[in-house]
Amino acid sequence: MKRALGSRNQRGFTLIELLTALGIFLLICGAAFTLLTSSQQRYQTESQVLNSFQEARLGLDQIVRDVNDSGFPPRTFDDGTTAGAIQFASVPFAWSAGAGYPATACQIGTAGGGTCTTATAGTSSPGDFDLIIETNPNSTQVQWIRYQLQGTTLMRGMAQKAVGSDPDTATTPSVVLAPFVQNVVNNICPPQLPTCQTAYPGLFGGNPVPIFAYSCDNSLRPPPTISCLNAITADNSPANIREVNITLIVAAPLPDAATGQPRLVVLNGRGRRINPNQ
Repeated sequence: MKRALGSRNQRGFTLIELLTALGIFLLICGAAFTLLTSSQQRYQTESQVLNSFQEARLGLDQIVRDVNDSGFPPRTFDDGTTAGAIQFASVPFAWSAGAGYPATACQIGTAGGGTCTTATAGTSSPGDFDLIIETNPNSTQVQWIRYQLQGTTLMRGMAQKAVGSDPDTATTPSVVLAPFVQNVVNNICPPQLPTCQTAYPGLFGGNPVPIFAYSCDNSLRPPPTISCLNAITADNSPANIREVNITLIVAAPLPDAATGQPRLVVLNGRGRRINPNQ
């Protein structure tokens, strides 16, 4: 039997087919790398926001604890001696001796108003961005704890209370205060970062957002407390503050990698002075 002779053409891919396959492969790779780059940028942005959130949360918790402890020990610890003045809190929240601390009552104001001035900051304390707390956090001696916003850094410092000393001078920023929370934009974002208003229209109305807002005991009850700014003059004093509402607006170090807009974290807390004997 004769073997059938024949030949079958062995055909490969044409150039057009190869180019088409290569093009499809490049498109898939490009899409994958684009997605990977976008994911990396999103991860970096979210990591920065998370770090800012954690730092702000720790700072807020510390402020609340200090406010809760303000005014301790109370005046009942006064033994009648001059040295005894350092063993109790004269007032829950201090200000400059030049404004009458602690004997002369002063009025709380905002945006640098009020009569509870601090010579160092040139503004009022208690104020929107400057607060001096008088308390005994370590059970040995009363201290002054100061929070002050400088630029975009919330500073914190402590100083031992001394008889006849000025709380404002004792907590001079260049001597005592140290960085506490970074990238706080409560009063910087509106004028210097206009994109904040675009990205967060409900947050910034063109005006700074106070870090500290105060509620005072209301002698004309009800209600039991009222905004210190709305209280009568007799109630509008640091010795009468019952609650401090805290708002921290913290920006991530870098803007969103995808949109270029700032990423903000807004935290709210409330400290309530527990000691009723002030």
